[in-house]
Order: sequence, then structure tokens, then C-alpha cells
Amino acid sequence: MIGVHRLTSLPCGRRSKWVVLALWILLLAVAAPLASKLTGAEDNQASSWLPGSAESTQVLTLQSHFGTADSALAVVVYVRPSGITVPDRAKAAADATTFTGAPHVKGTVLGPVPSTDGRALQTLVPIDTSHGGWTNLTPAVDSLRATASAGDPGLAVHITGPAGVGADQAKAFSGIDSTLLYSTLAVVIVLLLITYRSPVLWLLPLVSAGSALLAAEATVYLLAKHAGLTVNAQSAGILIVLVIGAGTDYALLITARYREELRRHQDRHEAMAFALHRAAPAILASAATVGMGMLCLLVAEMNSTSSLGPVCAIGIGVGLLSMLTLLPALLVIAGRWVFWPVRPGFGSPEPTATGFWARVGGAISGRPRKVWVTTAVVLGVLALGMTGLRADGLSTAGTFTGTPDSVVGQQVVAAHFPAGAGSPVVVISTAQSAVPVRQALAGTPGIVATTPPVVSGGYAYTNGTLSAAADSKAAQNTVDRVRAAVHAVPGAQAKAGGNTAVQMDIQRASRHDNFVVLPLVLGVVLVILALLLRAVVAPFVLIATVVLSYAAALGISSFAFQHLFHFSGEDSAFPLFVFVFLVALGVDYNIFLMTRVREESFKLGTRAGARAGLAATGGVITSAGLILASTFGVLGTLPVVGFAEIGFAVALGVLLDALVVRSVLVTALIMDLGPRIWWPSALAHRPEPEPPGPSNGLPTGVSQGEAASEPGPHGPNQG
Repeated sequence: MIGVHRLTSLPCGRRSKWVVLALWILLLAVAAPLASKLTGAEDNQASSWLPGSAESTQVLTLQSHFGTADSALAVVVYVRPSGITVPDRAKAAADATTFTGAPHVKGTVLGPVPSTDGRALQTLVPIDTSHGGWTNLTPAVDSLRATASAGDPGLAVHITGPAGVGADQAKAFSGIDSTLLYSTLAVVIVLLLITYRSPVLWLLPLVSAGSALLAAEATVYLLAKHAGLTVNAQSAGILIVLVIGAGTDYALLITARYREELRRHQDRHEAMAFALHRAAPAILASAATVGMGMLCLLVAEMNSTSSLGPVCAIGIGVGLLSMLTLLPALLVIAGRWVFWPVRPGFGSPEPTATGFWARVGGAISGRPRKVWVTTAVVLGVLALGMTGLRADGLSTAGTFTGTPDSVVGQQVVAAHFPAGAGSPVVVISTAQSAVPVRQALAGTPGIVATTPPVVSGGYAYTNGTLSAAADSKAAQNTVDRVRAAVHAVPGAQAKAGGNTAVQMDIQRASRHDNFVVLPLVLGVVLVILALLLRAVVAPFVLIATVVLSYAAALGISSFAFQHLFHFSGEDSAFPLFVFVFLVALGVDYNIFLMTRVREESFKLGTRAGARAGLAATGGVITSAGLILASTFGVLGTLPVVGFAEIGFAVALGVLLDALVVRSVLVTALIMDLGPRIWWPSALAHRPEPEPPGPSNGLPTGVSQGEAASEPGPHGPNQG
């Protein structure tokens, strides 16, 4: 811990606090322009999201031999309910010619193809995505729409297919970074003002969190640019929420402990030294829990999940550094006046000793077993809602909270053409096996048409049109049959991909990731808690409470998604993301509580220590939970169902952890188990002392004089 003490002593010194501030100013001057480049370094190509070893991903790679690897198919559909006219056909044909010469088109434009009912036409346009990934789709699709829509207003035009859907998704994610940033900052400012009831103090945690975000984004940009780190719109958006939310939590804990020590120490530098000495272990353990939990995502098959891990871990690490150096330096430089109008004067009573959470602890102590059993049963009943969870992926329409043009176009195509038109099964094989592979594809139930093979570079490329909607379970079953049929062709080395195959492989990779990542995260968190608390019983108890909280949050969320928000289901990655965030972040509050309870238990005994620990940390942990829940709740403002679901469930789970699990369930369990909670450490064998006498407002049971004269972690006060 020597290194930690040296780190935490820097912002406490009379001169070194200015050095810390100067170093951060210099760091931010370098980081700010780099952070602004992060969006440009995002990799939103399909390969950055898909499972790397999946067959559909391999097909995307093989498509480079045919010039279609970096393209997405747009389906331009024309519909006239009374029937397509001759001028309509002429216009669609002229549009197809215009599309062929457009700079954003890559490959052959097919169509217009009439529907059998004579009421619709469709033209297939491959869009170039080699520059900018899906973000390049929006201007291309807008250009197609401008061309196709010019004409008779009685002829409706919609653009769907993978390119149309991708363009609408890109619009939904457009400005995600700024939207999340400003919304998160607004929420944090309001809650900090309510928490501190000071017109000035809220600025310091916010400045520290904002500085951490800039530094984290700059670090991620440099690693993405020069070290091969993959970052996409999803990970960049979550980075903002995580750094500001978790960073503000750490700031609340440090500020609360500093304010407490200011009542015991006349010199603010010494007060901060005490505050960091006592708060740093909990914050370090919390950051380690979140960081290591995020790094567990590296074993995931999904590239988007795997790449999220190091991005979030970097954010947590930089946030930790900011809160242990910049924030303390700013607080010490500002002095006591920053707490105005309620400044913590030296020798003044500690209000938490007789506050709301002290009364809650007193109420629990009378019947702890009844309290924790009742709470656990209620959470268990709420967890039963998990049986209604439908985390098998979202349909195209279910991806959006609204109904964009691509969804309307998909409905039109399904009404007038084979439901899978515009999103075919793609089969790539060896060139010499092109004919038998096409025959196998054409003979597969669920395939209504095939295209002649295209041969290039020793490979053959064939498309098959699905009879079922491309995002349906029936279409996925057809893809499985296609794979079985073409794999059976001797020497063909055939692989089947396409949009339906991609969605199916994502679901299967997500199930694998749930099976592997979830127990790994639990194991890592368990080890960190055991090292921090020097116990075995306490870590298992804390893990069990957090898992119960997670299950309850999923149960409530499942009910809300079906009956309140009317979502069609849950994204396949939903359970994993919620689990990682809730277990890692939910354990934070138990760490904050348990480290203080352990500290108090040495003086008061375990049961009285639990009451004192809850009284001292209750207010700050509640505030931290409200802020973190609100920052994740901001994700719900995005018009993307996957983000809205994750934001809602994580926000709900954090509130359960902060307000119910930590304050009621864990406290009652500690009081019921008593010293056994610390087994096998020496603290488990210490006899419980008699209840202490009046403590003059100090939750630690020591007098004001004793607290003021207690030597600090860096020696006695020298001035």
C-alpha cells in the first residue's frame, strides 16, 4: 500500500496540490484535441460487431473476392395501391439508371422488378460502405430517396433492406455522444445541487469527472489509432455514461469523508490526508471490481462485447486517477468555504450519527433476521418475472422505438414480394463446386429462388431468396437447412451467410458469452472482495445479495418491457450487459458500506459497527446510487430499443442495490451473523464489546478530542 499512500499524499501537500493541478491542466491541454477525434476513429463496420469466428462473418470476409464485402443492399420499393402504371415503370427504370452512376453505389443495380400482384416494383442497389461503415449509409440512402421520391405523389417510395435499416440505425445513433454527454451532465448537475445544497461545491466533482472523460477518450483514441483497440458507437456511448457516473460516485465518497474529517481536524490538508487514507481502499477495490469485470468481456465471442471491455476498463482507470488526485487537490485548494452555506467547522458534531440512516440502522437492529428474510423473499418474488424474458434478439421493427421508413418499406416488401426479398442468403463456395452448391441451395425448403453463380478468384457466389421474412425464426431455420445442404457438397468448402445468418450467429454467440462471461465475472468479483475484506463469508454473502438484486431487476424489467413499453423482446446481449454492469457497479455500494463497517467493527464490534457504518455511509451511497442510476437512465432517451432496455434495467438495478440491498438486506445480514461475517479473519473471533456510551456525534465512538489528535496516515499535523 506504500504506492497508494504516495499517490494519495500528493493532493494533500501545501505545495504538491498545486503540482497536481498543473499536471492535470497540462494533461487536459493535450487530451482535449485527441478526445475530439474519437468519433472519427470508431470502427462501425459489421466485423467490429459480429462474432469473429462465426460462419456469417467468414462469408463477409470472402465477399471481398466479389467486391461486395464493403457494400450493403438497399431495396428501393415503389408501391401504388391501385396498380403500377406504365409511367411508374418508366420512372423506376430511369431511377435505376441514375442509381447506377451515383458515386455511393458499388456493384450492379438490379431491377426494377414488378410484384406478381402488379402493385409494386423493387430495385436492388448495393451501397458502398468501405469508407465510414454504416455512417456512410445515411447520405447514400437520403440521395436514393431524393431521386426516387421526385415524381407522381400517388406513387409511394420506401427504402429498406440492410442499407435502409442501417441508415435508420445510423440516424438513431447520430449525435449519440453529444446527446449522452449533455443529458448526463444535466442530470448530474441537478442531483449534485440537491445532494450538496451548495451553489459551488457541485462544480468540483463535475470538473473532475469531465476531466476524466476527456483523458479517457483521448487514451481510447490513441489506442484505437495506434494499438489496434476497436471502438464503435456503442462502446463510445457507454464510456461517457460509465466515466461520469462512476467517477461522480467516487467523488461523493471522497467529499463525504473529507467533510467528516474536517470536523475532526483543524488543518484541511491533514483532513484530506485522513479522508484519502480511509476512503482510498474502498474506491480502489470498487474500481478494480468494475475494471476487472469489464475486462472479463474480452473472452466474449461477440466482437462488440469483447471490444467494450477494455474501453470501459480504461474509462474506470482514468476516472479513478482523477478522483484520487485532481478532486482532492481542488477541494484542498478551495478550502472550507466551498461547502457554504453549511461549512463543516472544526469540532462541530457529525450529523450522520443521529440522521435518517442511523435511525434505519436502529430499526433493523431490533429484528435483523425478520428484516433480511422478508426483503429476500420480496426480491425473490420480483425475480420470478425473469421467466418472461425474451432475450432471443430483436426483429428489425423491434430495434427502433418508433417506425422509421425502412420498417415501413419492409412491411410493403413482405406484402407484395417474397418476404425474404432484399435480404438473401449468401453462399460462397469453391468455383468448381458452383453448380452442385447452387442445386443444393435451390433444393432447400424455404428457398424460393436462386441467382446464377458468379465466379471470381477461385470462389463462387450465389444468392438464395427466402420465403419467410428475413428477421423471422422461420428464416433462421431455413439458413440452418441451407448450411447443412451446402456443407454436404464434397470439396465445396461452402459457407452460408447474409443478414439472417448474421442475426442467428449473434444470438448463438450471445448465449455462449452468457455461459462463459457470467461465472467469470462472479469469480473475479469474489476474489477482489475476499482480498479487500480478508474474509470468506462476507464476499459470498455480498455476491448472493447482488445476484438476487440482478434477478429482481430483470424480473421487473421484463414485465415493464412487455406491458408498459410494449417492446417486442430483448436484445440478445441484454442479460450479459446488465449482469456485468449491475454486479460490478452494484458491488461498489456494498464495498463502500463493508469497508466502513469493518473499520467501525474494530472499535465497536460487528453489530454496532454495522449501525455506525450505515449511519456514516447511508446518505452518500444513496446519493451515489441516484446519480449512477440517472446517468444510465439517460440511455433510455435514445430511439434504440437495445440501449433503452439496458439503461432502464441498469438504472433500476442500481436503485435496488443502493436503496434496498445495501441499506436493508446487507445491514440486516451483518447484524444477524455478527462476527461470523468476517470468518476466517481475526475479527471473526473478537468478542462483541458492550454497547458504547454517547459518542458526541461521532459514528466511530471516539471523542472529538481523540479524533482531532489522532495521528494521520502521513504523520502528525505539522502546521
